[in-house]
Amino acid sequence: MTESKIPEIMTELRKDIVRVPKPIEKASGIVIFGKKIRSIIFTTDIAIIRNTDADAVIAVYPFTPHPAITKGIIEAADIPVFSGVAGGLTQGPRSAYMGMFAEAQGSIGVVVNGPTPVETIQAIYDVVDIPVVATVTSKYSKIEEKLSAGVDIINISAGKDTVKTVKYFRELYPELPIIATGGPDDETIEATIAAGANAITYTPPSNGVLFSRKMEKYREMEYKEGQEE
Repeated sequence: MTESKIPEIMTELRKDIVRVPKPIEKASGIVIFGKKIRSIIFTTDIAIIRNTDADAVIAVYPFTPHPAITKGIIEAADIPVFSGVAGGLTQGPRSAYMGMFAEAQGSIGVVVNGPTPVETIQAIYDVVDIPVVATVTSKYSKIEEKLSAGVDIINISAGKDTVKTVKYFRELYPELPIIATGGPDDETIEATIAAGANAITYTPPSNGVLFSRKMEKYREMEYKEGQEE
């Protein structure tokens, strides 16, 4: 039986969306509250979040988490949002409160960074009813105690060693849901999935890069119009 083609509806104004790489479709996905998530775009840019075909967005940033930022992203998004709530600076009760805010505002999951203490993870787990995602930066990350404290999913971001790190933890935890960065190209995405990642995070071009491409297109259009006169 031949595979049927999936119909796609697109308008002229919305056709320039940020599309995630096709190989991500090979991932098994993670089903959260009935929604299968394979592709997760890594950005806090609301314009990009509103114009992407990714299944979800992971909104973590290098500042202390704030409810206003979480609220703004979730209100703008039309896809599920994983919200950053804890890390190296933000810990303890504030992180637990941020987790509560994130859930109340509509987050599908909360994300804690690598340095987050186990006590903070436990405090978050005790007050939220959505998955806790822990970022893992190398195969040396001690995740056993974090899993015991309530982590449901790990998010592996180990740079050039991501594939090896995914494989390492997949062998240790055959059933553990794993999100991982896909790397720079289709080949690394496929390798990451083959190593055991269930879902892939994709870092899109910046708003500036995307706008630069569009401006170049506008210049070409003007040049052609000038040549025709």
